[in-house]
Amino acid sequence: MAGFPFSAVVGQDQLRLALILCAVHPGIGGVLVRGEKGTAKSTVVRALTALLPAVDDAGVTRPARLVELPVGATEDRVIGSIDLEKVLRDGERAFQPGLLAAAHQGVLYVDEVNLLHDHLVDVLLDAAAMGRVHVERDGISHSHAAKFVLVGTMNPEEGELRPQLLDRFGLAVDVSASRDVDVRMEVVRRRLDYERDPQAFARRYAPADQELAAEILSARNKLDGVELSNRELRRIASLCASFDVDGMRADLVLARTATAHAAWRGGSEVTEEDVRVAAELTLPHRRRRDPFDEPGLDQQQLDDAMDRADEDARAGEPEPPENPEGGEPEGGESDGGEPDDGGPDDDGPDDDGPQDDPDGPGGGVRATDRPSAPPSSAFKAKLLEVPGVGEGAPGRRSRSTSTRGRVVRSTTDRGHGLHLTSTVFAAAESQIARGRTVGRLRLAPADLRGAIREGREGNLIVFVVDASGSMAARDRLSAVTGAVVSLLRDAYQRRDKVAVITVRGREAELVLPPTSSVDIAVRRLQSMRTGGKSPLAEGFLRAREVILRERLRDPQRRALMVALTDGRATGGKDALHRARVAAHLLADASVASIVVDCETGLVRLGLAAELARELRGGCVRLAELSAQQVAGVVRAAA
Repeated sequence: MAGFPFSAVVGQDQLRLALILCAVHPGIGGVLVRGEKGTAKSTVVRALTALLPAVDDAGVTRPARLVELPVGATEDRVIGSIDLEKVLRDGERAFQPGLLAAAHQGVLYVDEVNLLHDHLVDVLLDAAAMGRVHVERDGISHSHAAKFVLVGTMNPEEGELRPQLLDRFGLAVDVSASRDVDVRMEVVRRRLDYERDPQAFARRYAPADQELAAEILSARNKLDGVELSNRELRRIASLCASFDVDGMRADLVLARTATAHAAWRGGSEVTEEDVRVAAELTLPHRRRRDPFDEPGLDQQQLDDAMDRADEDARAGEPEPPENPEGGEPEGGESDGGEPDDGGPDDDGPDDDGPQDDPDGPGGGVRATDRPSAPPSSAFKAKLLEVPGVGEGAPGRRSRSTSTRGRVVRSTTDRGHGLHLTSTVFAAAESQIARGRTVGRLRLAPADLRGAIREGREGNLIVFVVDASGSMAARDRLSAVTGAVVSLLRDAYQRRDKVAVITVRGREAELVLPPTSSVDIAVRRLQSMRTGGKSPLAEGFLRAREVILRERLRDPQRRALMVALTDGRATGGKDALHRARVAAHLLADASVASIVVDCETGLVRLGLAAELARELRGGCVRLAELSAQQVAGVVRAAA
């Protein structure tokens, strides 16, 4: 069946442009396409391949390929491995190329790239940046070309890429369905026409696709002749500095993208407009430092940065020659004007009005219904792991065995796939005993070795937040909410599910049932109310109930309970004893836990540490969550 034509895609102009620019200049480093489901992400990417120039492959001309990399691919499948057939037949060590070699001069497409194992994403981005693959493994040294257009698509609701990986995608585009009724009608109309007769639909748009393909080839040929002047290079550097991006990758990608855009429009030199278009594609994902920041690029912010960059670009130009007749410079303006004082925005205060009362107008908020303090930003989450090795959902937190992780060793058991090298070595030891001197390697069932693979899993993180009166001092509550936000940010990036339980008054409230939408947890936390007594026993029992219920739904997802409290249980009769009993019940249910001790002041009772012992889990002081030496603090028995 004919594919959906690139020219027939309605809307998504920025995505189409980003893909075209990467086709013109593969050195840009690929496109990350972020958006909700049903926004034609895959359709547009697959349609791009038909526009790429034909490939000369060993004297034979063939169309460019679209190579799809499945989320479950192994490292061997991606970069290549020993050619088993040649080893067994000829006893010769030979290399069998992987998907990266197959994608050379074509498109490598990774759907749900955010669910791909991190080490594979590293391999892909290295190859996309260098245009070559270098393999040093299993006694083989091999290198081959791998120049391709890398396209990754993802739904942000299913988890984020690490910032280090996000930065290494050259361009990023956020896509969404149009809210314009006419556009939506046209999308549906074209899709129905395509499904009714794919061949006729493809023929209708073939001339437009052919014209686009010719323009891409022409732009490729013009690319080396496009001039990037010092003025525009200064503009690019100024833009990247204005947005405070890390490193120099953004500057390089922006320069390449602006050059590709100039070639695409048929220009001979990069202009200010080329730089602006490139900035809209290269900077949004690099300025998003927090996973809970809104994605995208504010147009007013870009306008301001472009104005400053224009001033920098002009400042870097050589001074015009003086008027030989000693008159004023052309234009009638003299240099003797008053110096610019910077205006009121430079020196004056931002707001002369009174500061807001933190407890609202008149300070009339009751102690049992106090709003949450703004989170402190001083915390950086450290790795909290569930001990042992699990078999849960793919993620980035705790160790797990995996069918698609990194091979760590071989085993005589079945394992996850064949460990080729160990199998060959085991067979080699018996070749003389088996009477082989030449010819094929003789294998026996006892030679087979399985591969043990290890990856990372996502967990269920249940936060129990003590919101009682003893925790409600503004400075302490700000620190507690700041610590929780940092842990939630960490959970967001590690693809965990989270639940939030608050403890105050007489009960524990499940303010957020287990969910993968961690940003919702942040919003719920920011509206948390505080005050009253501290029924910690109810909080632990509620956490136990949530975890046991989730075990029935998802048996392989291991749980971690994180309690933030000063340990001063005050809710109900004999509250402290009941809290200890509830903690013991959690430990008996094999729930890993960590207590964040929020106690402050000169006199400390150490009650949080006692609860941690009953939980058979770890304990760390609140202030230590931002200390560099804290890592892997969860050590409870699984």
